Amino acid sequence: MKKYKIIFLMFMVVFTATMAASTGYKLVSPDGRLVSEINVGDSLTFTLADERQSILSPSTLAMEWMDGTVWGAGMKVRKAQRLSVDETIPSPLYKKSEVRDRYNRLVLTTAAGFGVEFRMYDDGMAYRFLSSLSGERTVKNEKAVYRLSRNFETWAPYVRDRKKRKNATREQQFWNDMQNLYTYLPVQEFDGNNLLFTPILVNLEHGGKLCIAEADVEDYPGMYLATESSRPELRGVFAPYPKSVVQGGHNDLEHLVTSRHPYMAKVDAPRTFPWRTFIVTRRDGELIENDMVYRLAAPSRVADRSWIKPGKVAWEWWNDWGLYGVDFKAGINTETYKYYIDFASENGIEYVILDEGWAAKGKCDLFDVVPEIDLQAIIGHGKEKGVGIILWAGYLAMELNLEKVVSHYADMGVKGFKIDFLNRDDQEMIGFMYRTAEVCAAHKMLVDFHGCPKPTGMQRTYPNVINYEAVFGLEQLKWSKPDVDMVSYDVLLPYIRMVAGPMDYTQGAMRNSVKGGYFPNRSHPMSQGTRCHQLAEYVVFDSPLNMLCDSPSNYMREQECIGFISRIPTVWDETFVLDGIVGEYIAVARRKGDDWYIGILGDWDARELTVRLPDGCIGKRIEIFSDGVNAHRAAQDYRRTSGILEQNEMVVRLAPGGGWAARISDAGSGDF
Repeated sequence: MKKYKIIFLMFMVVFTATMAASTGYKLVSPDGRLVSEINVGDSLTFTLADERQSILSPSTLAMEWMDGTVWGAGMKVRKAQRLSVDETIPSPLYKKSEVRDRYNRLVLTTAAGFGVEFRMYDDGMAYRFLSSLSGERTVKNEKAVYRLSRNFETWAPYVRDRKKRKNATREQQFWNDMQNLYTYLPVQEFDGNNLLFTPILVNLEHGGKLCIAEADVEDYPGMYLATESSRPELRGVFAPYPKSVVQGGHNDLEHLVTSRHPYMAKVDAPRTFPWRTFIVTRRDGELIENDMVYRLAAPSRVADRSWIKPGKVAWEWWNDWGLYGVDFKAGINTETYKYYIDFASENGIEYVILDEGWAAKGKCDLFDVVPEIDLQAIIGHGKEKGVGIILWAGYLAMELNLEKVVSHYADMGVKGFKIDFLNRDDQEMIGFMYRTAEVCAAHKMLVDFHGCPKPTGMQRTYPNVINYEAVFGLEQLKWSKPDVDMVSYDVLLPYIRMVAGPMDYTQGAMRNSVKGGYFPNRSHPMSQGTRCHQLAEYVVFDSPLNMLCDSPSNYMREQECIGFISRIPTVWDETFVLDGIVGEYIAVARRKGDDWYIGILGDWDARELTVRLPDGCIGKRIEIFSDGVNAHRAAQDYRRTSGILEQNEMVVRLAPGGGWAARISDAGSGDF
């Protein structure tokens, strides 16, 4: 069973209950703002309300087992324990250096060997099932029916059927990469046949928000949500456990499920189950500051984390190995990668990635390196230049030879893997992710999961899992139709997807387009929005391993921009939101050491903001990248200025699809 450390025990009430009638319990947040009524009887239900409104009406929880047992139905509580906790969690590879973990807890246990734990924080609540039973058991289904108090409008991503079939079956929907834009509708108007994936964001009354997510999903499938048109509720849906698979998918690098068992998980030994979380905010910016998923994840299992180095990555796949002005033929070859390494070294970029193509395609064999690549020479050149090498790998190629692949390339000097095309989150795939994290940690290797489930806190448990995709990132603009609106998505995802954890969005485009100017181009891709929109994303988006998607040849023509990008940290001591409205704009301040970075993103509306900078900045030097006067016509137009800050408030003007980015440092800094 997972353990946690109790720092401060305020009180504990233990009593025995054998009554058949329903019993109610109240759980209140430490600040008294949030309250839940938990009822135990014929069914197990909970509610959630804040000081202004009811948020969740009685919502039903249960676990159904293959032997016919149902946890939560007719539940008889043997013991109820209440306690309060206030502790600090060190978080050196996160958006802040420490996380406060303050909550009131209620644990209800039964003589049948199970229990339910509820926690109430000032910013939301969470629950999970607990088991004290030993021996293997089989979970048929988990019942999670969340009943909203009214038909609130909601932002949620549908599962994207990768083959674009109409009326895709559940099995077809379970094969997905969790990359989609958001739909905004009253919850009852969502298509109940099309699954949603978390996090989702509910627009409450009085400006509040409810974000539904999950945390600590280990040895268990992830949760989807389905809607019901007749009432405002969301029901948990889980992929059953695979029974048979075949090799297939992208370049035969996936296991495609051909049949499934009539159950969702096999479990054994005393254990805890995943957290279901309900984050409640009063202002939109609290969503970005929120730590719910991180603090509910299991503590780190990596004792020595000193070798885990966050940083930025020069990446070749998005720009199609697009070098020019060189005296060799650019492509998947040793000369090209040495050039990328030289560029990274000269610009303070910590890593270079070898994406798909360095190993023979279609063979699912990571030891079959293509003849154009001298991998040892590339790794050696990187070592000389102080640049680490990360290798792309398909899921199945890793799964078939996990220990052998990891140990071999760790011995060669590779720093980590970008593992792609998982495309499932049933129990079997979640198990692969944790095994991979553990094996890579043992060999001091980083992991960047792509084509993967959304994060649920594994980055705390295994800090070498340094990033995840599960985002409609900039790669989509290599092929998406012109009507795709990435700029509007950019001012939604920090408030929704980023609540779950970091994301490998892969920003940094130097080809930028105004509204209506974008078109797909696989070899010479572009972004939507202004140049400063791209720069600001390095501050706004959480990404401990952060890609530079464009060509070194393009960056070298934009020395001011690459100079600014290269100095931006990827993990932080402090993060807070200066201002923002979901779907309109976001202004984030982050501190690393004595330096502050400010990033502001806007939607397609031009706007003017008055932003109050962090305290203590007056008298420091500021470097600003702002949209140029003609950025509404030429998206690459920007203006760089610098000077000494004389006041804490600044007026920021954003062009349509615009951005604003700044660095604030001691006045004596010499690199402005």
